[in-house]
Amino acid sequence: MSAVANPRKALICGIGGQDGAYLTQLLLEKGYQVWGTSRDAQMSTFHNLRVLGIRERVNLLSMAPTDFRSVLSALTRSNPDEVFFLGGAKFGGAIFRATG
Repeated sequence: MSAVANPRKALICGIGGQDGAYLTQLLLEKGYQVWGTSRDAQMSTFHNLRVLGIRERVNLLSMAPTDFRSVLSALTRSNPDEVFFLGGAKFGGAIFRATG
């Protein structure tokens, strides 16, 4: 695929999971510049992105979805055209305990 002069930018919150990795792959194939967040981007291995061979093509940021300043910083740094929020609970059982 040829380089795009001004690629669309996407911010994927919760990029480290399976769905985030496959969405990243799709968007990269479409010529997007992809930014991704994790609660602790410096400590995460981003295993799913590495398995797909796309880890080095993504800009990563730490973001706490419940912290306004953290979210604002991620939005300001990435300046996205589109935002995808996939940062849900890691374990399905936690959802039921939280809404219980």
